[in-house]
Amino acid sequence: MSMKVTVEKNDKVAKMIFASIYPLYLNRLEKNGRTKEELDQVLTWFTGYDKAALQTLINEKATFKTFFQNANIHANAHMIKGVVCGYRIEEIEDEFEVYKQCRQMEKLIDELAKGRKMEKILRVEKK
Repeated sequence: MSMKVTVEKNDKVAKMIFASIYPLYLNRLEKNGRTKEELDQVLTWFTGYDKAALQTLINEKATFKTFFQNANIHANAHMIKGVVCGYRIEEIEDEFEVYKQCRQMEKLIDELAKGRKMEKILRVEKK
């Protein structure tokens, strides 16, 4: 039984500052032998931001709400499935969009940390 998202949880995530979370992601990946380039590649794929835009969001201390609101989330994001921190991504209601997108992003970072191949992480529709 996976946990349920609440309005409070969604709001809490929405207020988190991307700049304070990014180094945590990076640190975790570097410990697992992955690179900043790979992290940025995954974030770029997911959000549509380029490196300069990501850096601007970091410099401006953008909240996750702003981060995701202005993102151009990849059309294949629906292919990101599975459990992150006790939440089954595909069961998170659409009204909690920020929360869902945050968990989708964390799932991609998880896979990167676990050594999954980049072409698998960057979901490609099977032709």
